[in-house]
Parts: sequence; structure tokens; C-alpha cells
Amino acid sequence: MAHSARRDSPELPDFSLLKRLARDQLIYLLEQLPGKKDLFIEADLMSPLDRIANVSTLKQHDVDKLYKVEYKPIISTSDQLCFLIRPRIQTVKWICDVANADKAAGKFRRYKIIFTPQKFYACEAVLEEQGIFGDVTTDEWAFYLLPLDDDIISLELPEFFRDNFLAGDQRWVRTAGSALHLLHSLYGPFSKVYGIGRCSKMAYESWREQVEEGEQRTRQAEIGKVFLIDRDVDFVTPLCSQVVYEGLVDDIFRIKCGCVEFGPDVTSSDKSIKVMLNSQDKVFNEIRNEHFSNVFGFLSQKARNLQTAYDKRRGMDIKQMKTFVSEELKGLKQEHRLLSLHIGASESIMKKKTKQDFQELLKTEHSLLEGFEIRECISFIEEHINRQVSMIESLRLLCLLSITENGLLPKDYRSLKAQYLQSYGVDHLLTFANLRQLGLLVEQQPGETLTVMESKVGKLVNDKTAGKLTDAFSSLAKKSNFRALSRKLNLVPKCEEYDLRVPRDMAYIFSGAYIPMSCKLIEQVLERDGWTGLEEVTRLLNGHEFAVTGSNGADSRAKNDAQRIILVMFLGGCTFSEISALRFLGRERGYKFIVVTTAITNSSRLIEALLDNHV
Repeated sequence: MAHSARRDSPELPDFSLLKRLARDQLIYLLEQLPGKKDLFIEADLMSPLDRIANVSTLKQHDVDKLYKVEYKPIISTSDQLCFLIRPRIQTVKWICDVANADKAAGKFRRYKIIFTPQKFYACEAVLEEQGIFGDVTTDEWAFYLLPLDDDIISLELPEFFRDNFLAGDQRWVRTAGSALHLLHSLYGPFSKVYGIGRCSKMAYESWREQVEEGEQRTRQAEIGKVFLIDRDVDFVTPLCSQVVYEGLVDDIFRIKCGCVEFGPDVTSSDKSIKVMLNSQDKVFNEIRNEHFSNVFGFLSQKARNLQTAYDKRRGMDIKQMKTFVSEELKGLKQEHRLLSLHIGASESIMKKKTKQDFQELLKTEHSLLEGFEIRECISFIEEHINRQVSMIESLRLLCLLSITENGLLPKDYRSLKAQYLQSYGVDHLLTFANLRQLGLLVEQQPGETLTVMESKVGKLVNDKTAGKLTDAFSSLAKKSNFRALSRKLNLVPKCEEYDLRVPRDMAYIFSGAYIPMSCKLIEQVLERDGWTGLEEVTRLLNGHEFAVTGSNGADSRAKNDAQRIILVMFLGGCTFSEISALRFLGRERGYKFIVVTTAITNSSRLIEALLDNHV
């Protein structure tokens, strides 16, 4: 059932070191403010902090009370306040208000701001502007990477996507470069770095600068190759409905920082339960990458095995019973609890997914990916909008239609946009502007022969000039070229029958309908050891690809285990479906993939990041 790994697959590095480093540095920073202090933590740092240092650890280091940053006057009586925040202007302004209110009331306190993962000049400028620069001390907590599992590391920066790809704000690029530098210094040196996308290229350059500034140490590498990829290289994959178990759980219950909250409908009691979802959960570990249609069969088999294990105790003598209780019973009870939770979650998913005509939805998505029955798809989307099934879902389907069709016909675009605004409110006009800017929802222009013209120009001039022209063209019209890419990379399998119990390729994560483009690119580049032979593909993706051999060129030829450990860094977020696809690819080829991402994303989070309807 759960796919068996190749026997020769290498061991993953131990990433718990990242947690220890982050915890030690945080404790050091807290001790810089001696004596009792109150700690104010920004809301979205609560969960990551809990994975690094729990409340008792903080209490041991003179933290008296913990508060959540709530942008209102504070009630703390302590004379020392410590703020643990992301470098956001809004939060810094609030801290200035707190300090100025204390000044006005004649209260003297000491203030310390700890920015994580780094502080930006804009934040210091605000402190100066508000006249409290001299009253506060500021520090950086270089907490770049949070290991969510053995093979998933997150920067927990969901705003990276909107800031970088929509607002064009490149301040997080150095953060990504620093995260890579940390991994390189602990688990490198890397023998080969591949990448595609403008942001990836900048992050790579930022990392190289940091490597050159620091001292070089030769050590045994634990990670061989690195692949950097921008989210805007492949928008189709995160816009598809997820059908592997872990992806579905994320779509429905929202996995936050590796943890999910199951409500009363799952727990069959009147209270909610928070569950950590990682490879430590034996039941979850075996079903996380499975297509949902296989999950019930596996869970019922597991339940039967568990019952058999429980039944063993019948007819035992006292000595055997004692051994059974001390060695096996606790593990069986734990497994039983997890099994009932996952069965509850699966039932809840079934209820929700049949209610929303889920099969119809999937059929529409598959037709869009294959390019068939487009008019029927448009009718389905119109009905979806007019029935007001879901604001986010309707937008997601519109974006998927636009990307796969390389833009909508002007009459379709105007009609669908009008229907959407009538259904969900005219304040979504700004959202449509955002989606157009990113190339997610666009209308076809009359002169749509840009790519033909561009390819002719490309043949006439040398590569460098062609590259500049390509940049100019891509900024003129962000085109998706999905159909051409799909043909070149064979993203839509041709066969009729696809056995989801025995997956043949990565398409199983989308019911055999589509191989995620991001993962297919990674597979092709590793196979070819570079971008040779993929020139046409990179041209359709607007270039910015690179492949660089590390400084330890001789070592890269050694067929040691590290060469089969590949770190993939997604800039702008990555879905659980892509992680499942890479795990499958790793099992097939004898690789182990480590996924580093700015945040875990899915279709809802991606669209929500681009909403602008709070007028």
C-alpha cells in the first residue's frame, strides 16, 4: 500500500540542529535584558515559536508574562518590555505608540525589540521618525528555518509571495539567500546549484555574496545538489484541487505550522484536538502521500491489524501479560487514538467533498488541463459564480481557465468578470487588477503573436540580446504558454486507464490527469544535469535559468550518499501535493528530496494573498 523505498536510498541530515541554534540564540537575546520582563509576541510567530521554545523554557529565562501583539493599549505592569516581531511597519508604529503613551504618563520602562528573521531599515526609520529611536534597543533573531518534518523546512513567511511577486518588493530575497547560506554552512558544500526564475537568481546571488564574505571550511557534505524555483514559474499546480491525503487535510482543515486542529465532527466528542502531523505519527506517515481513494482501504486494514494485536492478550499467562502491558499496550493505544482521528478526518473530508459536487469540479479541472470541452467548463464556472458556491473557489477556477487557455477571449473575460463582481461585490475590482498583473487572469490581446515574433527575433540576434528582448516581451504581456509547455514536457499523460493503487508517475497526485510542472522540471534538470536540451522550455518560461557547479568540483564526481540528497527551495510557497510528488520521484530514482519553502501554500492561500476587497 504505502510505497516501498529503494533499499539504497540515502539517510536524511538531522535538521533538529536548526531548532537548537534558533533556541540558543533566542535565549541569548532574552538574557541581554536581565531581570523579569514581559514578552509580546506577534500572532503569526506564536506557532513557530512554540516549536522552538515552549513557555517553560521562556519562563526559565526571566520571562514573566506572555502577550499577543494586538495593536491596542497594553495592560502590562512590568518595567521591562520585550517585543518579538516580524519587521512590519504597522507593528513598529504600535510599539512607538506604547512607548509614547508611557512617556506621556511619566512611566519609565526599558524596551527591547527583537526582529525576526532580520530588521529592515524602514523599521528603524519609523522609530527615528516617532522620536523613540534612543529609548529602545533593537536586535535580530536570525530564525530563518523551521523544520516541520524530516524532509520539510519552512521559512514561515507567507507574505513573501505577495510582497515579491505582486508588489515587486525584494526585501525578502536576502532572507532567502541567508537561509540558503545557513544550510550551506551546516550541511554543505553543495556540488551543484540549479534554478529557474528571477527571484531564484537573485536569492542565489545573495547567497554567493554571503559565502564569499565568510570563511571557507572544508567538511563532509550532507546535501549534494540544490534546485531553486520561483512560484510564478508554475501557477497551475497550486491552483489545482489536491487529492492526496495530506493535501486534502490542508485544503479542508488548514495545516498551520505542521499542526492541525480537528473539530468535534472529527473527534466524535464535544471538543477540538490539535494534532501534530509529521512522520512521528505512524498512521499519518503511511497515508500522507496516498491518493484519497486508497486511504479508507488502508485505514480499515490497519484497524483489523490493531484488533489482532489487541486479541493477542487472550489466553496469556501473568508473565506474558506483564510484558504485553509494559511493552506493547501503550504503543497500541496511541496508534488506536491516531487511527480513530484519521478515520474521523477521512469521513469528514468525504462529507464535504461529495456535498460540493467535487467530482464535477475535478472533471472540469481535468478538462481545463487537457484543453477539452472548454465551453462546458466556462458554463460550469458561470454556474459556480452565480450559485455563489465560494468566492475563492470561483476565482481559482477563473485563474485556472485563464492560465491553461493562455488568457480569455475578450468577450468571455468581460462576461465572467461582470458576473463575478455582481455575485461577490464590486470591491473585487482591485483583486482583478492584482490577478492581471501577475498574469493569473488576463484577457487575450489582439496582437497575440508575440511569442512567434519573439522566436524570430531570437534566431536573428545573439543569446544575450535575445534574453533582454525576452525580458521586454515578458513584461509587456505575462503569458502562461501552458499548452506548449504541457506538450513539450508531457505533463498530461496520454493513457486512458490509470491505476491509482500502483502509481506509474507523479501524475497520481492529480488522479493521473496532470504531472506538476514544477516537479517535472526538477526531474528533467536532474536527469540532464542542467538545462541542456530544455532551451525551448526555458524560453517559454521567460528564462532566468541557471546551473552552477560548486567550488568542490572534484568531490561532486564521488558517488557518495550526499549526491543523492537534493534540496529543492520554492520561493513563494509550495503545496503538499508537490511534496508528495517529489517523495514519489525520490523513491523511483533513489534520491531523497528536502523541500525548503517560504511557506506551505494551497489554492485558497494563494488566492487570498491576492485579494484586495477590503476597501
